[in-house]
Amino acid sequence: MHRITRLALACATALAAVGSVAPSATAAVPRDDSHHGGHHAVFVQTDNPAGNQIVAYRRADDGTLTQDGRYDTGGLGGVLDGSVADHLASQGSLTYDEQHGLLYAVNAGSNTVTVFAVDGDRLERRQVVGSGGRFPVSVAVHGDVVYVLNALDGGSIQGYTVQQGRLHTQDGWNRCLGLDPNATPQFTNTPGQVGFVSDGSQLVVTTKANGNNLDVFRLDHDGAPADTPVVTNLPGAVPFGFVPDGRHGIFLAEAGPNALATLTIHPDGTATQDAFAATGQAATCWVVAVRDLLYASNAGSSTLSGFRTADHGRRLTALGNTPTDPGTVDAAVSANGHFLYAQTGVNGIVDEFAVNDDGSLTALGSQAVPDGVGGEGIVAF
Repeated sequence: MHRITRLALACATALAAVGSVAPSATAAVPRDDSHHGGHHAVFVQTDNPAGNQIVAYRRADDGTLTQDGRYDTGGLGGVLDGSVADHLASQGSLTYDEQHGLLYAVNAGSNTVTVFAVDGDRLERRQVVGSGGRFPVSVAVHGDVVYVLNALDGGSIQGYTVQQGRLHTQDGWNRCLGLDPNATPQFTNTPGQVGFVSDGSQLVVTTKANGNNLDVFRLDHDGAPADTPVVTNLPGAVPFGFVPDGRHGIFLAEAGPNALATLTIHPDGTATQDAFAATGQAATCWVVAVRDLLYASNAGSSTLSGFRTADHGRRLTALGNTPTDPGTVDAAVSANGHFLYAQTGVNGIVDEFAVNDDGSLTALGSQAVPDGVGGEGIVAF
């Protein structure tokens, strides 16, 4: 079936899903919209199908963590067919909004997104809002604009604005991706991440094996997306997670060749590859950045691969691999850049590391995540 036809069918399904989602609900709503933001904390999402939670950990000065609370999202986690360590098969399912001091968590099994206010290592639930589609897996924020990526029914994005500590759904900001909704297995054939280029002018979506594409939506001054994306095909790449590089670039984890790549996103939405470096590992799907360092998570090898970037991302120098607990997935770095925390999904564990000046990682210990097997989504301060 041509993608244009699939797009029309997927849009009809997604819009029907928008209509079927219950109205926004709020819980523990504060009387004012003040916030303090996160500090000395790590938040981890369980993605538990019986009831999604965010587990809070307090970070000590030496980087070690102590569990400090569990917060219900008011929604359910979800599991994509074929997944083991990574039930959402995505990056960015738990996202911090520094400007507004908010934390956004997807509830894939409920087709909703939860908004928390963040105060140090504590959370206060403010809102649960419909995701505008089925099975939300990734959230991105830039300024007052937020986008959610839905994985099923061919994939879709839904846009919101942030006002007074809450998300306000923009009805005209829903776009369907037109991916093949019947491609299997689900965990490699659903979109992987939504994210902004650094200046906020474009929105990028990875499609993984369902097309091997980067979809780039031009955004207007208000944040509304173009009607259709500009599509760049990356044959065999299985584009998955990414982080920004400069104003108009990304560092991209490619699960097909198990590699990191540097890509420039041009003003017209097309993308070109500037650098490429293989990890030599299996299931390279996620990437996190700190200073001029990148760390890719290899779920199949249970390792983190380190790289140093130079020449505006056009050079990637391998720094070696660091073992983790089984099933390395999402990772996050503390605000001071000294510590890295990696989710490992097979047993639901967060591994703690110190980031050394030479880019090597020193293991500090690990923390079990209650009901966190297969969970994805981590934020660090």
